[in-house]
Amino acid sequence: MITEPAHDTPSWGEITRRIDSTPVPCGKSRETVKRSDLTGHAGYRYCASHSRYFWEFRLYLVCAPDGIPIVWGLANPKIGELEAAETMLRHDRHPIRPDRKDEKPRFGKPGGIRQWVESVFDTMKGQLTLEDHGGRTIPGVYSRIAGRILTLATEIWHTWLIGAPNKRSLIAYDH
Repeated sequence: MITEPAHDTPSWGEITRRIDSTPVPCGKSRETVKRSDLTGHAGYRYCASHSRYFWEFRLYLVCAPDGIPIVWGLANPKIGELEAAETMLRHDRHPIRPDRKDEKPRFGKPGGIRQWVESVFDTMKGQLTLEDHGGRTIPGVYSRIAGRILTLATEIWHTWLIGAPNKRSLIAYDH
């Protein structure tokens, strides 16, 4: 369902996709984790960007250049990023990677592209309250995250439909 709006936008035909991950907190205390059905699924680790320990999933997201979600997945943070990326690439083979030293440069440095996907996560955390999902069961977490991703996909699809210049601005819907 989340991929359907992307099929109906001009960005679907773009050759470049962006892939990155971000933490999705599920609890900060051991007591919360003990009461949660996420024990054994979410992982406990230190997050340097938040300067704290917490139970979390990693949200992996593959986006088109305008930020519309193509493929997503949640994983235990102890699963390696390469393994998660390989799984997602079975569904979409267009994300770019940095050039290896032994190959001819294709895209140059993808630093700017990485900032694009970071800005998608910023939108999801700021306006779509990704980190405050409130899910305490596996189906609860998945459905709440999927709802936020579907909201973003639908909004970007709608802005393409009406010809709005900023494809990922949710300000018009902020009430």
